[in-house]
Amino acid sequence: MYLYDSYDQAMVDARVEEFRDQAQRRLEGRITEEQFRPLRLMNGLYLQLHAYMLRVAIPYGTLNSTQMHMLADIADKYDRGYGHFTTRQNIQYNWIKLEETADLLADLASVEMHAIQTSGNCIRNISSDHFAGAAADELVDPRPYAELLRQWSSFHPEFSYLPRKFKIAVIAAETDRAAMKLHDIGIQIIKNDAGELGAAFYVGGGMGRTPMIAPMIREFVPLDQLITYAEACLRVYNRYGRRDNKYKARIKILVHELGKEEYTAQVEEEFKHMLEQGVEPPFAELERLRTFFEDPAFADGAKTVDRSDPDFALWVDRNTHRHKRDNYVSAVISLKPVGGIPGDASAEQMHLMADLAKEFSFDELRVMHTQNIVLPHVRIADLHALWTRLEAAGLGAPNLDTIEDIIACPGLDYCSLANARSIPLAQRISERFAENGRTEELGELKLKISGCINACGHHHAGHIGILGVDKKGTENYQLLLGGSEAQDTSLGKITGRGFDENGVIDAIETVTDIYLEKREDGERFLDTYRRIGMDPFKEALYD
Repeated sequence: MYLYDSYDQAMVDARVEEFRDQAQRRLEGRITEEQFRPLRLMNGLYLQLHAYMLRVAIPYGTLNSTQMHMLADIADKYDRGYGHFTTRQNIQYNWIKLEETADLLADLASVEMHAIQTSGNCIRNISSDHFAGAAADELVDPRPYAELLRQWSSFHPEFSYLPRKFKIAVIAAETDRAAMKLHDIGIQIIKNDAGELGAAFYVGGGMGRTPMIAPMIREFVPLDQLITYAEACLRVYNRYGRRDNKYKARIKILVHELGKEEYTAQVEEEFKHMLEQGVEPPFAELERLRTFFEDPAFADGAKTVDRSDPDFALWVDRNTHRHKRDNYVSAVISLKPVGGIPGDASAEQMHLMADLAKEFSFDELRVMHTQNIVLPHVRIADLHALWTRLEAAGLGAPNLDTIEDIIACPGLDYCSLANARSIPLAQRISERFAENGRTEELGELKLKISGCINACGHHHAGHIGILGVDKKGTENYQLLLGGSEAQDTSLGKITGRGFDENGVIDAIETVTDIYLEKREDGERFLDTYRRIGMDPFKEALYD
């Protein structure tokens, strides 16, 4: 895990004091809310429906027990006893008082954390595979590259005021667990035919009101030129990106309007120019960073579990992932209990997760973009003891990648941009399928809910997606089918007219009925949908 050096700490401490002065001037009325807005946004502070919301950065989703304990303390001290883990591998607090925010940021800085660049038109938190460094199928640990990108992009003078926000993801496996092609830049570490490691660049993905899948613009960039190529991509965007229309300002619109070929040509020209000018890639820094991500001291142990307890066996089957060591697994802690709020964790639960990380996972946790938590390195021999502790705390739900493992944005309960509520809908759907007992039969089925077109709940990428819209002053829900954020990336299609809250829950049950009726052996919901198309589902929903 990366540890701050003196430069990192000084940078974060200085930002805290700058914000303390800015907030005090706002509280005293010496600057207006309009003047304060860009200042607070660059520090992750939003003004929501009821209060300020603070988004805390968790680079590539990795944190230690000390940091998780601090997040719990902040929930108790500055919020209402809980935090909300997001699809950006961050955490946000929904009930923050402006007069206390600088103290909160100082507490974060004391454990090498901050809220810098979690908002605003800048390069946001770099995301990555939540199983990075542990997964059996990865070429290398992608986190050193993510950390290099984080350091390069923090306070970058050319990219502090981009046309719009900018999101980058880095993976190093064929299996995409970070929705890489739905980012502004997606980077996949690959190996070419000569056995050399490099990076494939995908540029121009994103969700929101105009969802797009990023095309590959270069299939191989040498790793010592990765930062230079990323900078070339951003220079072209910063030069030509729309600043006159925020709805057309994302890089996906630029790539679409210029065309992949023209955008790529301009990036290649800029890349060549930078190399000719002697822009030195920070490869020595990458070598230094790799030392922070070395394997922990793995121990020997059992390679199988005792399956005599069926509840434990089910949790193992659903909530653990194959590790590169055959006597370890990565264990997923579900933040989606039946009837719970997806992604929410109480301060007490955060303290417990921190303790479990220290006891069972070499003091390390990961935040998943699916709003769950991972203990990346757990001995198989310790799994039953871990599960017992999780069960007692309401954190043992065996529902990873099932219809109960719902992604949902905060929606109209908190967000000033939302048109409809997401949280109550997610709660009711999980309760419906827990009651009818069909979760096991349905298998892998990813359901995602957004309360508005901004798509913070990734509804475009759900096998089943739900979009909340406003219909003449009432909440209405559109149903989408066929999305995927994995390596087989696809965008969901709207089934037809929308539903009210009760109607959309019934509609989801209808859709799953058709799936069970039509599926062939071994097919996931997504496979069946792709084989039979939309028509059978539309007929059942609307005829």
